[in-house]
Amino acid sequence: MPTVSVKRDLLFQALGRTYTDEEFDELCFEFGLELDEITSEKEIISKEQGNVKAAGASDVVLYKIDVPANRYDLLCLEGLVRGLQVFKERIKAPVYKRVMPDGKIQKLIITEETAKIRPFAVAAVLRNIKFTKDRYDSFIELQEKLHQNICRKRALVAIGTHDLDTLSGPFTYTAKRPSDIKFKPLNKTKEYTACELMNIYKTDSHLKHYLHIIENKPLYPVIYDSNGVVLSMPPIINGDHSKITVNTRNIFIECTGTDFTKAKIVLDIIVTMFSEYCENQFTVEAAEVVFPNGKSHTFPELAYRKEMVRADLINKKVGIRETPENLAKLLTRMYLKSEVIGDGNQIEIEIPPTRADIIHACDIVEDAAIAYGYNNIQMTLPKTYTIANQFPLNKLTELLRHDMAAAGFTEALTFALCSQEDIADKLGVDISATKAVHISNPKTAEFQVARTTLLPGLLKTIAANRKMPLPLKLFEISDIVIKDSNTDVGAKNYRHLCAVYYNKNPGFEIIHGLLDRIMQLLDVPPGEDKGGYVIKASEGPAFFPGRCAEIFARGQSVGKLGVLHPDVITKFELTMPCSSLEINIGPFL
Repeated sequence: MPTVSVKRDLLFQALGRTYTDEEFDELCFEFGLELDEITSEKEIISKEQGNVKAAGASDVVLYKIDVPANRYDLLCLEGLVRGLQVFKERIKAPVYKRVMPDGKIQKLIITEETAKIRPFAVAAVLRNIKFTKDRYDSFIELQEKLHQNICRKRALVAIGTHDLDTLSGPFTYTAKRPSDIKFKPLNKTKEYTACELMNIYKTDSHLKHYLHIIENKPLYPVIYDSNGVVLSMPPIINGDHSKITVNTRNIFIECTGTDFTKAKIVLDIIVTMFSEYCENQFTVEAAEVVFPNGKSHTFPELAYRKEMVRADLINKKVGIRETPENLAKLLTRMYLKSEVIGDGNQIEIEIPPTRADIIHACDIVEDAAIAYGYNNIQMTLPKTYTIANQFPLNKLTELLRHDMAAAGFTEALTFALCSQEDIADKLGVDISATKAVHISNPKTAEFQVARTTLLPGLLKTIAANRKMPLPLKLFEISDIVIKDSNTDVGAKNYRHLCAVYYNKNPGFEIIHGLLDRIMQLLDVPPGEDKGGYVIKASEGPAFFPGRCAEIFARGQSVGKLGVLHPDVITKFELTMPCSSLEINIGPFL
């Protein structure tokens, strides 16, 4: 959950009254938020860097408030205050309007070169805005919160805000080679090429985290005005020429990205939060965006939409008995203007542009529950009683684990993910023959695929414990994953039992004896008759020739046992003989 830091006195001033810490904590809880911490800038610096660094820092009390990750409208003081005031019914939710300019509309032209890097852009203008130091700080802080949240650290959307009075439209959003882009970046004193900037920002504690988004691309995105002045090089840095200050009166806002929907949401949130400070409150000047195909669209959309929900559905889902009128009132308090229509059981809800989190009827039901108060919902006993039972497969697993331990084997729990080498090369198998499920973006080479056998994990465990006294007798009962086109997810889990014996001699007879004991426990008699089990000579790339057997039970192959091939032992950095057993326990249920 994102955490919003607000100055307590500034918050109380905006709310029009003061609260004790306990009262405000209770108010936050009622509204579905949590007052996480009461601190100050000085206290924060003191904790992180020591008292010496904290000397001279502000003692102003800060409230740190945890906000739900999908409530982008509460990520700044303005949205928080507006939401709480509507919730307490002190004000009505404002109506946001998009207006056309008196003169020429600002235009942002997107060229086709952006298609392969950041193809989307939207824009708007906040006209005749009045900033104070606190308002300006809140404006910058909201952009940072959005970047970290919905923008996914600028990977999906990057926000640029510019002093419109220093620029001349129309604006062009294009992509160029890094060596062809040269401008003076924010808070720098001279011009740099894009290549030079990427090198400079590699040591910047803040901007270095965003460089990977474009640094390996042949073209970098850039926005120019009609005079060739660079506004920004998204998603890295804005130009110094158009930087906004407390005295800025007209702001041009552009959002570029790879996700068009999120770019529109981000633009709507910024302009709705700060249009409060415009000369004409809650109005936003439109900007025209021309796409490479020649089509043009006007932004911000600031779209209101209507949803219909039945009152009896809300009552049923929440577990309350409220009249449709009361439910409509509860929803209105949550910034969702509602009224009862039709047969008297239907509620029409108006979703404002600030509530992008409202997608389905269940989101509306959740807001009704918050407004009603979770603590006010009466506890009731369920009408039906059920007694939980363990899954048969898990119950069998637990029973086998205890008996394996009783047989002198030690349980190991290994990772479900492993490298391709572990399940293929080291076992003498081609990776295409394993039917392994591959991870699309593995963090490390150790976690490239889902395991198709438990054996590599146990052998790696033995390799890490070679100094332990011999013999080493390990087992594991866990799931393996195999590709299966017949399932809805394209893969299927199988519960396997694997045991390994590692000593100066192979110990095949010990592994064979363990198999007999397992079959005895599973009530599977030896022999092919009456659903019994047999072992038949077989070959496998992981096993020593002539020392491998396939296990058949109840008419089907359930696994293999044998002495591992010396090449396999060597590849897992082991030096002594090893025998193994691996069976699928699913057929024995």
